[in-house]
Amino acid sequence: MPPIPLSERLRLKLVEQVRGVFNDVESGQQPVPPSDEALFARDTPIRMVHADIVAMMVGGIRGLLLQMLHPHALQGVLDHSNFRSDMHGRLRRTARFIAVTTFGHRDDAQAAIERVNRIHAAVGGTLPDGWPYSASDPRVLAWVHVAEATSFLAAYLRHVRPDMPGAEQDEYYRQFAVIALALGADPVPTNRAEAEAIFRELRSDLAASPAAREVADLVLSQRPKGAPPAVQALLGAEAVALLPPFARSMLGLERPGLAAIPARAATWGMGKTLRWAFRQT
Repeated sequence: MPPIPLSERLRLKLVEQVRGVFNDVESGQQPVPPSDEALFARDTPIRMVHADIVAMMVGGIRGLLLQMLHPHALQGVLDHSNFRSDMHGRLRRTARFIAVTTFGHRDDAQAAIERVNRIHAAVGGTLPDGWPYSASDPRVLAWVHVAEATSFLAAYLRHVRPDMPGAEQDEYYRQFAVIALALGADPVPTNRAEAEAIFRELRSDLAASPAAREVADLVLSQRPKGAPPAVQALLGAEAVALLPPFARSMLGLERPGLAAIPARAATWGMGKTLRWAFRQT
């Protein structure tokens, strides 16, 4: 058997490292195998967007920062999550859910959705002002969803396909709405225009707070096991650059200045390298 070329060994090592970031390999967890019987067909917008690792990491950070501006979503995390001690685990579980519902067999996707719905049903409490909150509140779930959807697509457009046709962007929202509706979110956008309108409407529910800023600092400073610190810093800088100005202001974050130019170039290069590595797996 001929020896494996150095370039191939390096590629396989890179793939192994990335999979180690997103999967609990120590407990034997494997990547979600793409299925032809998934909720969405191969080569459709949601599977293309959610397949790009760098865009999803940048978009995921941006989405989480936006979500923490909703007092109800924030309080649920504060009261019912061990994010302070296991931020990587929380992000890994979110990534797993997206992978299963996007690429996995439809039965596995439905089981994952039902599991999250059961968890949400048990999550509730009281805000600091005495107002009750529930993780099953359709309007709160709507903000969580629109924050994610707009963030994933924004990062994909910035780093992968800035010329993605508008019809495909609309289809992305329509497809992602299938998952959001199954989770009980309402209202849910099915195209770009609706996403912008719902984002504007739900913005009135948001609030700045020291707790939201604390979570933002934790998100931007977390160092997932297996991910080089410099890489996480680049991704965080890109996520902050993509935030709407009002969100940066509410979270006490500054828009990256000239330093954002090399960060964006490095992130683009990293995305290109990862697409090459995983295209051959």
